[in-house]
Amino acid sequence: MTKFNTRLIHGGDSEDLTTGAVSTPIYRASTFHQRVLGGSPKWEYSRTGNPTRAALEKLMAQLEEGVAGFAFASGSAAIATVFALYSRSDHFVVGKDVYGGTFRLINQVLKRFGMEFTVVDTQDPAAIEAAIQDNTVAIYFETPTNPLLQITDIRAVTRLAKRHHLRTIVDNTFATPYNQQPLTLGADIVVHSATKYLGGHSDVVAGIAVTNDAVIAEQLAFLQNSLGSTLGPDDSWLVQRGIKTLAARMRIHEENAAAVVDFLQTDAHVAKIYYPGLTDFPGHAVAAEQMRGFGAMISFELQAGLDVKQFVEHLQLIDLAESLGGIESLIEVPAVMTHGSIPRAVRLKNGISDELIRLSVGIEDATDIISDLRQALSQLD
Repeated sequence: MTKFNTRLIHGGDSEDLTTGAVSTPIYRASTFHQRVLGGSPKWEYSRTGNPTRAALEKLMAQLEEGVAGFAFASGSAAIATVFALYSRSDHFVVGKDVYGGTFRLINQVLKRFGMEFTVVDTQDPAAIEAAIQDNTVAIYFETPTNPLLQITDIRAVTRLAKRHHLRTIVDNTFATPYNQQPLTLGADIVVHSATKYLGGHSDVVAGIAVTNDAVIAEQLAFLQNSLGSTLGPDDSWLVQRGIKTLAARMRIHEENAAAVVDFLQTDAHVAKIYYPGLTDFPGHAVAAEQMRGFGAMISFELQAGLDVKQFVEHLQLIDLAESLGGIESLIEVPAVMTHGSIPRAVRLKNGISDELIRLSVGIEDATDIISDLRQALSQLD
């Protein structure tokens, strides 16, 4: 098998066998001519299957070392479809630090359908085990988490899950398969917001699910077709194009992130930094064991009494915007933006303070990113 960085470029259906084109064609067809009535054509209707989407799905299955991949209209659509594998009265153990959209999906949609959830700190296997009930079917968590960058030991959780005959579902958005492959660590399903590092250019919204279980794959294929939240061919092509440069981008992202962390550690305006690459970060040892790199997401808190709004609005290079993983540096305030749908009391209990800032470090020159942070922080004096 070729090395991972080579598979990014040549994996999946990277070449059109009809013409030899080295870029997967964009098949915008909604339907396909069937030569035989009642036959079994490979392509019949683009919701069911599209050659451009299939190329991306095959590539993602290879990158995550699964048996099948599925591309959706958004990360949220991918997560919702995975939960649709289950039924009323099924119980899930869920990590307490999850994306606000996942929290909203669970509490305002899935609970209405009769699904049950217990939220725990998945960094603590004992807490997970204590939450397991007779009707528990799966454990769902992110690692690193959004926005506190908490690290869950995937091997430890999957071992526990298998003892209790449960499935493990891991959101791998922050790490990407470049840094972490949960399926190889025992997980059953991995999901991504491909809008982020996989697409990489802030120009597409997409989601991915990959499994290493043939039965789950068959079920997901049925749900993808039945629910219909599939990724269109143009967006499938954009994500696949973005993946080709993932390794090159991630190297610069991570170099820049390390430089930014070094700077933040020296600035008196900063009270606390959340970054797995710091040796004194609680999840550092586990991250070093299960990840190839520490990523380029950094969260930090300003000193008490400093004005978060004033700081982010004085940034000139770094964009105040939701999302992450693009080539440009993006900053946001979770309590107001990405996690605003979570009640304040719950946010605070989970460690998401009003002063918390999340920074997605881009691939600009590191000195320019740091200069922008420095000048905006100086406005707080």
